[in-house]
Amino acid sequence: MNNWFLYVIRCRHGRLYTGITTNVERRFAEHKSNDKKGAKCLRGKAPLTLVMKKKIGSKSMALKMEAKVKRLSKIKKEMFVEGKIKVGEI
Repeated sequence: MNNWFLYVIRCRHGRLYTGITTNVERRFAEHKSNDKKGAKCLRGKAPLTLVMKKKIGSKSMALKMEAKVKRLSKIKKEMFVEGKIKVGEI
């Protein structure tokens, strides 16, 4: 299955959260609902805004890309969200 996406959510105070999924809209709704399906670190951090999603392909590639993005500094993550750094440049 090659329909994995990398997504970035901006929460209150500008913090960026990075994740992967096969269905970005469903996953974002889970995060916003504050129930047990959403990420624990996003609970109570509303408002949440989906600021980026990119189709990556395989789950393996998505996991690798997620790890790379999570290691980026805040400045570089912002550049990635703005499109100033491309997926292949990370």
